[in-house]
Amino acid sequence: MSAPTPRPGRLERSPVVLRDGQWWLVSGAGSILATDPTFTNMLDGFAQAMAAADQAVADLCTRQSEPPAPDTGGE
Repeated sequence: MSAPTPRPGRLERSPVVLRDGQWWLVSGAGSILATDPTFTNMLDGFAQAMAAADQAVADLCTRQSEPPAPDTGGE
């Protein structure tokens, strides 16, 4: 199974945005491209973890909205 791909846009509760595959630090004064490979690799990993968590929650919500499976077990 492959890792979930981070979606473009702002990383939740942070001043960073993924735009066209590049991380940008954003503030009210403007934005600057993040170019440090160690920093951007950490952002990639964090964004992938967030995407995986979002997918797990979505899967759980889907399973909870499905009707329960009939009990096919015997004694």
